[in-house]
Amino acid sequence: MTDYKEEQNNEIEALQSIYSEELEVIETEPYYVFALELSSAAGEEPQDDTITCTLQFTYTPKYPDESPQIEITESENLDFDQTKELNRFMRETAEENLGMVMVFTIVSAVQEKLGNLIEEAKEKILQEKERKLKEEEEIAFKKFQGTRVTIENFLAWKAKFDAEMAELKQKKQSKESSSKKKTGRQLFLEDQSLNESDINFLPSEENAVEVDESLFQDLDDLDLDEELDIDDDDD
Repeated sequence: MTDYKEEQNNEIEALQSIYSEELEVIETEPYYVFALELSSAAGEEPQDDTITCTLQFTYTPKYPDESPQIEITESENLDFDQTKELNRFMRETAEENLGMVMVFTIVSAVQEKLGNLIEEAKEKILQEKERKLKEEEEIAFKKFQGTRVTIENFLAWKAKFDAEMAELKQKKQSKESSSKKKTGRQLFLEDQSLNESDINFLPSEENAVEVDESLFQDLDDLDLDEELDIDDDDD
């Protein structure tokens, strides 16, 4: 018959020797409750993105044949999704190690997992920067290159262009025809009947006026400079 209590006591002694500064025993009865503080920068200088968390273990009556209760009581730089992933990871690790004391195995695996989470976070940041840079480059390239010409968009552009040019030409012709007035010279050149208009006023042989030339014979004897005496009484 397995003495679960003895196995639990032996594991606590071993953990206290390994994690002398990190382990804190919270309760001893009826079963041990203890906490371990972990950091992704174990053995290194903490950075701004260092993840820290406190794991709290509670032994169950039949531990290690059943999983201990594990929860994350405190954390720093650990978001909701990472916390959820870490809890799932710890449950899976515990299930894989049923039948033997497992706290050290779980803690070691979580310690490594924290380092992986840091690397994944850095990779996501790098990928996001690369994505934004690629988008900016594509936008700049499109501005430089313009729209790629295909048969479809060229035919669509040509039809629209022809329609606009036809409409513009029609408006221009309509404007010119409504505003353009003919000069007198143009009217004269176009209407040939006007060429004979003045001739019609000249006398024909039938309507000729006879002039008595004798009336003008004594004009040379007239002194046009002679002053005429005007009798005031005749006024």
